[in-house]
Amino acid sequence: RNSCDKMQEGDEVKAPGPIDLTTALQAVLKTAMIHDGLAKGVRECVKALDKRHAHFCVLAENCDEQQYSKLVEALCAEHNINIIKVADKKKLGEWIGLCKIDKEGNPRKIVGCSCAVVKDFGKDSEELDIVKAHFKVKQ
Repeated sequence: RNSCDKMQEGDEVKAPGPIDLTTALQAVLKTAMIHDGLAKGVRECVKALDKRHAHFCVLAENCDEQQYSKLVEALCAEHNINIIKVADKKKLGEWIGLCKIDKEGNPRKIVGCSCAVVKDFGKDSEELDIVKAHFKVKQ
């Protein structure tokens, strides 16, 4: 029998040192995904933005269709919803769970995602405070 300590639900892994915005955003997206508070893809995101159910929006800069970007940016501006842009849609897809994880824990078969909207943060965390502070500085 192996005597390794297994992680339990609710256990948190703290990264040493200060947390940057990208790492904080990943943690917030993961927590929102766990609590079913994430809209993925343009159709779900536009619905959430239009109904004003969104706390903030994450948009990939390398979106295939520029019309999608313009629509999402216009809805965010109209409803005063904060927006964060990330460089790669494959990274955004990985962050919100649109991939398979192999035995070593590496992501495989990553599906790109141009847009994601956080509708429910799930729980308060240090990472969420960092993302909220980023929006306050931006205004």
